[in-house]
Amino acid sequence: MLATIERADILQRADELAQMVIQSELGENYFQSLYNMRNDSEAQRKIREFSSLKDLYEEVQRFGKYHPEYKRVNLEIRHSKRDMDLHPTIAEFKRAETELQGILDEMSLKIGQAVSFNIKVPSGNPFFESQSSCGGGCGSGGSCSCSA
Repeated sequence: MLATIERADILQRADELAQMVIQSELGENYFQSLYNMRNDSEAQRKIREFSSLKDLYEEVQRFGKYHPEYKRVNLEIRHSKRDMDLHPTIAEFKRAETELQGILDEMSLKIGQAVSFNIKVPSGNPFFESQSSCGGGCGSGGSCSCSA
């Protein structure tokens, strides 16, 4: 791929757009909540606890309900996940992350549609999937059965 002035200009504008998102209120809120979560020792303890249980959960899932610890591990992971998600700094971070992801999804859709309505923009948000000609989430390698 040859570098052209036009491509360099597009990349520069993309960097400028990224800086605008980072410096926006949503971006600043995201980074502040990330900082708060990373510096909250109780939140970090809950994340570590959940991560270690997740490893055990994946091991148990290999054998399914036939594993002797299946019920206990499933119950523990659900409790740990709920406990982690309800912690104030983690919940705030997840809210900020979801808000930022929403604006990034919207930007991707607008940029893609500005080029062509046939551009497939992967998105995990059902709102954007219903606005696209084939469900929006066509990053699945053709499993969406759209007529690309």
